Amino acid sequence: MSPLPRLILASQSPRRKDLLASTGLDFEIIVRPSDEIQDSSMEPERLCLYNAGLKADAVAREFPDATVIGADTLVFLGNEPLGKPCDRNDAVRMLTMLSGKFHCVCTGVCLRSPLGHIDLPVITKVKFRKLSPSTIDRYLELVHVLDKAGAYAFQEHGDMIAESIEGDANNVIGLPIDALMRQLAAWGYSR
Repeated sequence: MSPLPRLILASQSPRRKDLLASTGLDFEIIVRPSDEIQDSSMEPERLCLYNAGLKADAVAREFPDATVIGADTLVFLGNEPLGKPCDRNDAVRMLTMLSGKFHCVCTGVCLRSPLGHIDLPVITKVKFRKLSPSTIDRYLELVHVLDKAGAYAFQEHGDMIAESIEGDANNVIGLPIDALMRQLAAWGYSR
């Protein structure tokens, strides 16, 4: 039996790194530039998979014998994608929009490998509490959100803002480990 291709995570996200590390798999982190898009006319799954594919393909071109994992997470309110806020005011705007409402968090995971090419879209529904301006201010004092889609981090003081969740909480954090591990296990990777 030939050895499995080396595993590469094409993401600098510390959250994705920690989630993948929790599986016990050996992997490397290699990132190459890719120009992500934010197009509100695209369905959430399609947009996330498109951006995840850009990341995975950029690394897979350089390492064609590896299994490359690309991922992209976006928050959607209706069909409007909420990416990373550009500043604190933008973060306040996004959290105010999400206040008291259900929204979707979509992570597109693209696997590029000699074993196959797989696209996995995973959606989790999150309901926010009704957030007062003072709660939003306090949350933004506690959590650095400028590098987080939708201006929040579910894993950091999420109980302040989230009322309920339907689906995979790891998906909201940035990597749907269960869905990813099912595919990797089908290829022979094991914890």
